[in-house]
Amino acid sequence: MTTEIPEPVAPPRRLSTGKKVLLGVLIVAVLGVFGTIGYIYYLDSKIEKIPDEALPSLDDDVEQGFRNILIVGSDSREDLPEGFENFGSFEGERTDVIMVAHVVPGEGGQLLSLPRDLKVDIPGNGTNRINAAFVLGGPDLLVQTIQDNFGIPIHHYVEIDFGGFARVVDSLGGVTKTFDNPARDLKSGLDVPAGVVVMDGETALAYARSRSYQENINGEWVSVDGSDIGRTHRQQEVLLLMFDQATSPSSAFSLPGFASTFAEQITADAGFTPGVMVDLGRSVLSLSSSAIETTTLPVTGSTEGGVAYVVRVEPDATTVLDAFIAGTVFPEL
Repeated sequence: MTTEIPEPVAPPRRLSTGKKVLLGVLIVAVLGVFGTIGYIYYLDSKIEKIPDEALPSLDDDVEQGFRNILIVGSDSREDLPEGFENFGSFEGERTDVIMVAHVVPGEGGQLLSLPRDLKVDIPGNGTNRINAAFVLGGPDLLVQTIQDNFGIPIHHYVEIDFGGFARVVDSLGGVTKTFDNPARDLKSGLDVPAGVVVMDGETALAYARSRSYQENINGEWVSVDGSDIGRTHRQQEVLLLMFDQATSPSSAFSLPGFASTFAEQITADAGFTPGVMVDLGRSVLSLSSSAIETTTLPVTGSTEGGVAYVVRVEPDATTVLDAFIAGTVFPEL
């Protein structure tokens, strides 16, 4: 079954002149904070860094004018806040989310999701699901696997676990989503009414992780996009909601607190330096979510040797990868 490309995000509403002026003043104020060298180094000191020798496969050529950042959400339960009863108590960690962000400073960005059950060749380990690369060889083997299988250069690595994600959402005061119908997932613990919902960290995590997503339609609970592909769409949606919240005028003066929480909760490569943070921060503040394209690699289900995978659908997958690597608009498939 091929994936559906998400519907284009509607263009943002025009701001009145007064609101434009206010937004401009707030952005200047926040840029003043983020432009302070001392503050940037303070944030940098909070990030857990992976030394260069542990990530030798990263591409260090960033002269092309863009950066590709591998974003990994691990399913580690070690740092979960109290009260998260629906996330189990599994030991160790695996990659629950695998995305690559393509960022062109001042212009826009793209977000490509790679399903965790995607069939790949893992260097030195044969054929397996892509999330096995992380288990077998940590971040570096995952970086190498993505570069070898898809030809995508990876310049930076950022990892966050369940608890860290929830704390980052909470530092923004939650994220707002409109649900057309009541929705639930009995496994992830999602339970929300129809209408406008401000999702706190726990609810946003339950929504993003949902694999048994249901909506109450005409009095009956109906499965809607319950597959891993549907889940990648929800993960992308939550990231864009976080982006909108972080860049809204109402959040301008809470950005330092958000940035501090974000820094405390992530693990990143040693090359994720203060200079890189400044460049990315300024780029993000100048964008809207409508300037960010999202898609999931086109795949279909397959069982081989008794193992369930998802495999690339061709030529659609290659077309999407070519567009991502070139930084051109994703095709309508």
